[in-house]
Amino acid sequence: MSSTPETASAAPAKRDRTHYLYIAVIVAVALGITVGLVAPDFAVELKPIGTGFVNLIKMMISPIIFCTIVLGIGSVRKAAKVGAVGGIALLYFTIMSLVALAIGLVVGNILEPGTGLAVTDAIKETGQAQVDAEAKDTTEFLLGIIPTTIVSAFTEGEVLQTLLIALLAGFALQAMGNAGRPVLRGVEHIQRLVFRILAMIMWAAPIGAFGAMAAVTGSAGVDALKSLAVLMLGFYATCFLFVFIVLAALLRIVAGMNILSLFKYLGREFLLILSTSSSESALPRLIAKMEHLGVSKPVVGITVPTGYSFNLDGTMIYMTMASLFIADAMGTPMSVGEQIPLLLFLLVASKGAAGVTGAGLATLAGGLQSHKPALVDGIGLIVGIDRFMSEARALTNFAGNAVATVLIGTWTKEIDKERVDQVLAGGFPFDEKTLLDDGHGGSDDDEAEVPGQRDQGDKELAKA
Repeated sequence: MSSTPETASAAPAKRDRTHYLYIAVIVAVALGITVGLVAPDFAVELKPIGTGFVNLIKMMISPIIFCTIVLGIGSVRKAAKVGAVGGIALLYFTIMSLVALAIGLVVGNILEPGTGLAVTDAIKETGQAQVDAEAKDTTEFLLGIIPTTIVSAFTEGEVLQTLLIALLAGFALQAMGNAGRPVLRGVEHIQRLVFRILAMIMWAAPIGAFGAMAAVTGSAGVDALKSLAVLMLGFYATCFLFVFIVLAALLRIVAGMNILSLFKYLGREFLLILSTSSSESALPRLIAKMEHLGVSKPVVGITVPTGYSFNLDGTMIYMTMASLFIADAMGTPMSVGEQIPLLLFLLVASKGAAGVTGAGLATLAGGLQSHKPALVDGIGLIVGIDRFMSEARALTNFAGNAVATVLIGTWTKEIDKERVDQVLAGGFPFDEKTLLDDGHGGSDDDEAEVPGQRDQGDKELAKA
């Protein structure tokens, strides 16, 4: 117990150092917007800086997911428990996707934001060009989950491929029993290394945020924002209502948790997403923070990576409102009977575009091309503001997955409520230096159980 005061006394220093880092991110975002407005041509040339930072984080996603899932599943006594978590997660993701589509449908029909806009030949050409974007149909998506080799799952950066390999490895180690413990110990050490590398990469966040925001602002311009302000504001408002009414109510009813407390805890991740327009940039940190919060490793390891492909609430709202906007702008508004089949089709198609850069626009283009080709020309209307809308998509998707992790942890009784209260109250600060909990201070001799002890959550799993 002597390590507790030391941990507590050391925490403020760690928080102070990273506090300056995220102040620098805010300043960098402001500078990026300023440069984008003052010198748009120069700002667009800065895009590789933002892209490079996001790519640095993306390269860490596969090893983090692999280590998290292998350590989580490998320490569980019953495989059926893991299957139950996955089943509950997929059912919840499907229901919430339908709810997001319904909300977007209602708001889009009320606002009718596309009415009165003109579609020029240039806009039509821009819209048609989006159909060639990389998107997969459902069959290709399902087959794409199987990697060419075990190693290619990591080299190609496919989240679901990594998830499959990690599940297989976790179940294999689980079946090996004591013989698999040396492997688990090795995976734990790799996880510590990977998270330490990620913490180092985060110090480049201000540079990446500056480049990303400058490029987005410079490419869109003020005129595009003015002409499409109704759609943007309507979309942002819809996402806001979805998060703070639907998700907040679920979190309060199921887990008894205030959504503002959870979002305060995840504040730095939201800032990172806002500055990079990519929810993937915060995926590794979400895994680390949900484990630190008190959700068990298996629940976090299955829910978060799967949610990033199947729980795209913001993307659902975006595709709904964008489809209605385009139909109105083209002078061919859709009846409710036409809207519902199109949106259900897009619900399925969105799973095929998961993980693709600009997936929202690519999926929308592919869905309209196959379901209602006459509307494809109108996609050019929203290309200019797609990156600004992608920020709201990413923030909403991230919020949905954070809430889902807590809810599924609660439903499966794999969450330590006392720890949650302590963490949200600030009594147990997150270690920004390692992104892991090292407070147990155990030596190698202490790890007779399974490495990576996630404490209360794993103990409950073991009892099962």
